[in-house]
Amino acid sequence: MNQTVRTGPDGSERRLGDAYDTALLDLDGVVYAGGEAIAYAVESLAAARDGGMHLAYVTNNAARTPEAVAGHLTELGVPAAPEDVITSAQAVARLIADQLPQGSKVLVIGAEGLRVALRERGLVPVESADDDPAAVAQGYGGPDMPWSRLAEASYAVARGVPWFASNTDLTIPSARGIAPGNGAAVQAVRIATGAEPQVAGKPLPPMHRETILRTGAERPLVVGDRLDTDIEGAYAGGVDSLLVLTGVTTPAQLLAARPEHRPTFVAEDLRGLLEPHPAVVGGPDGFRCGGWTAAVDGGELVLSGDGERVDALRALCAAAWSEAGDGACGLSADKVLARLGW
Repeated sequence: MNQTVRTGPDGSERRLGDAYDTALLDLDGVVYAGGEAIAYAVESLAAARDGGMHLAYVTNNAARTPEAVAGHLTELGVPAAPEDVITSAQAVARLIADQLPQGSKVLVIGAEGLRVALRERGLVPVESADDDPAAVAQGYGGPDMPWSRLAEASYAVARGVPWFASNTDLTIPSARGIAPGNGAAVQAVRIATGAEPQVAGKPLPPMHRETILRTGAERPLVVGDRLDTDIEGAYAGGVDSLLVLTGVTTPAQLLAARPEHRPTFVAEDLRGLLEPHPAVVGGPDGFRCGGWTAAVDGGELVLSGDGERVDALRALCAAAWSEAGDGACGLSADKVLARLGW
């Protein structure tokens, strides 16, 4: 894909909730973490919805059904219906159904959300490699998924059964910190078999296709906390994105981002949907946003001025990404980020 290399976040004179018709929201690390709502999420989403923005919840977590996810969101104070939820289980089920006839047996390594999605596509979930499956579908099975399930996948894959993974996120945020995600479990099967799965979830095209088919979004804005899934998925799909700093990505990782990992907009949390975003303006002294100016001096990022710290980060992104071009920025940013409390 030939795209212009992004050298700084965009500005928007309009609130993002007015500029885009649909927010394609990641869940873990954006709306909640460890089952609890993230600060400002409930009220920000309510305001965006009341302003006319359609909210769709797009998750790489294949464990729960859309009904369960919608119920959880509603309990948190974010009213949602099952049709508002798009999961990587649905995307991988469609990917398998496109390649196998209805009624095919699929060995399920995961939770109920994956089984339900496969049944919706006319596929038959089975539990053993000895059940003569036509495919293996692997998704996040929760923190208590037994090791024996990974062995079951390995037995089938080693026999040549086609292998599909809902997603390959190596980590997942929880209330206690960062925990291993489905990608870590996929890696275990990969090591045991030497095989490679077909992957459906973000940032790959099957998930983007599933999302657009189910939401009908015309001016979508991807909202996420991960550079390698949410933001890269938006880049691959040719749509705009908003990174929020409430989950996995740190400001230092954002400054070092490669072109496919650079978001259109940056905000500390979901309040970013409700605000205009100031433009970053380049000049002889560096890149200015709000009351801050960022530049490169002696192999380090430097910062002057004052104001909202997210404006400082936006200016720093422009300085770092412009310096890096189509690569990753290796400039030191420890001092300026510490000054900002990051």
